[in-house]
Parts: sequence; structure tokens; C-alpha cells
Amino acid sequence: MIDSSLRRASGSLFGLAYGDALGRPTEFLTVDEIHRRYGPSGPRELEGEPAMVTDDTQMALAVAWALHDAPTPTPEVVEPLLRERFLAWSVSPENNRAPGMTCLRACAELARGLRWQEATVAGSKGCGANMRVTPVGLLPVDLDTLAGLAQLQAGLTHGHPTGLAASELTAYAVRVLRDGAALAELPALLTGRAREQRRVYRAEWLGDLWQRPGVDSPQEFIARGWDECLGALGRLSTALARPDDGGDPCRRTGEGWVAEEALTTALLCALWHADDPVGALARGATTAGDSDSIAALAGAFVGAAHGMPAWPAEWSTRIEYADDLLTLATPHD
Repeated sequence: MIDSSLRRASGSLFGLAYGDALGRPTEFLTVDEIHRRYGPSGPRELEGEPAMVTDDTQMALAVAWALHDAPTPTPEVVEPLLRERFLAWSVSPENNRAPGMTCLRACAELARGLRWQEATVAGSKGCGANMRVTPVGLLPVDLDTLAGLAQLQAGLTHGHPTGLAASELTAYAVRVLRDGAALAELPALLTGRAREQRRVYRAEWLGDLWQRPGVDSPQEFIARGWDECLGALGRLSTALARPDDGGDPCRRTGEGWVAEEALTTALLCALWHADDPVGALARGATTAGDSDSIAALAGAFVGAAHGMPAWPAEWSTRIEYADDLLTLATPHD
């Protein structure tokens, strides 16, 4: 039974935006530069009125609105809505937050009317695929539909199997946390999910995306992505078995520019600071890697676990896109 008083869906979606906002000014700084600017604990206060986010939150909102507008969560219904929202984002004057080149390239091809399997950047597993998937994890759908939606929204721009698998794992993590799993349970739960799904190719959602030179079957294609995620989860478990030295978490689990590293480094921050939600965001923002995406995913995880009480109450009116976040999250609380 989900405790609705915690407002876990809101905690997760707002947490993503808060982490994004805290990581936005640190993304291209070294850890030493971040410490000089914010102190040893990193950024713990929102800056600006409103506090600005990046393309990470913008794209998560695009996914959330597409899902909101879908009368049924099927590939035939959702794909055109995702395409419409992604293309609107790509030409928006607000798309001025150092957007990812993979998303821009794929959107340009989608705008030409290509099938998404042809428009996607086939070799990209950048974290743009899973930094926007949190809304999928908040939907009241079965796990097969959750997996299909997570992989479809990733595949429109990032066609690499690791981008698909990491996106599914991110949505699954949000789901199980929202349903009451403890943060400490996540590494085992995600490893189990990855092993179960290793050779499951969701053809009804992905079509012929798997057809690449040197790939003999859809099962072989998707297994490559799950195997990379399993490797990353193994590095996460190794990191968690050692004491936290207070240093850059990217040294343990990767800099987060690619999907499986964004997932595991965000999890590392969330698990190291499971009882200090703002600290998890600050830790994610204090890295030499993709700080805004790492902090955003850490916020999505911690917020799903603890709900809106995890965050300073005044932040909910100070964050950019506050009205959208509230409208999209509240029905799932």
C-alpha cells in the first residue's frame, strides 16, 4: 500500500528538477572549482528566481506530457505523442541549456518524417535517454508496459541497446522505490531485473531497431545493453562495499555521460546519502562528470523513496516549470 501522504511521485519529479538545478552551474567545473565556489559539501541551495533547470528536466517534462496525453499506453498511441513533444522541445526558444547533440540530431531526422528506428542515433548510449525517463516509472502500469514505454522513449533518440536497458532500469528503480522498496535494496533489485530481462527484446515496442551490421538476432542485440548495465551495477556494488572517502563519486562508477554510468553514479550518491536527501543532490552536483544529470537522477530516486517531505518546502515554488511539475506528478501521488 502506497502512503499517499508522502506524495512520492511529486517527490521524485520535483527531486529530479531540484538535482538538475543544483547541478546546472557545476556541470563543466572541476571538483576543486566546485569546492571553492560552494564549500566542501557542494551546492545545497537553489539559485535564482526561478531556479533554472537544463534540458534534462525539459525532456523529462516532454515525456511526462506525452504520457499524460496518451489515452492508452501503447506504442501506436505514445510514439507520435513523444515525437510531437520532442520536436516542440527541439525548436523551442527555451532549448538553450546546452542540449545534447544526440537529441538534436535525432530530432532533426524525426522532423523529416523518418520512422523513428531510422531517425535515432543508433550508436549513442548517452545519458539523455535515461535522464528523462522518470515519468514512466510513476505510471500505474504493469512492468511489461513500463519496460516498453521506457525503451521506446529512449529509442527515439538513442538507439544503442545500453541506452534502452539503462532507461528501463531507471524507470524500474523509480517504480519500486515509489512502491516502498528501500534505497539499500536497489542494487540487488536492479541486478535481478537485468538478469531476468537480458534476452527479452520487446519487438512490439521497438520494431526492427535491432537490425544492425554484425548483429544476428534481436536477443543478441538487447543482451549487449543488459550486459553493460550488469557490469556497471557490479562496479556500483564494489563501490558500496568500500567506505565513502568523501571524494568524487565518478571515480568509483564513471562520469555519467553515458546511460549506465549516469544510473549507477546517481545511485551511489543516493545510497551514500540515503538519510540526507539534499546531500544526495549536492554530492551528485559535486563531480567532474555530468553533474546535472547525475544529481537529477539522484533526486528522482531519493524523492521516490522519501516523497515531498524530503525537500525544503519553499523549493516547490522556486523551481522553474513548477506548475508543470505539480500538474504532471499530482495524479500519481
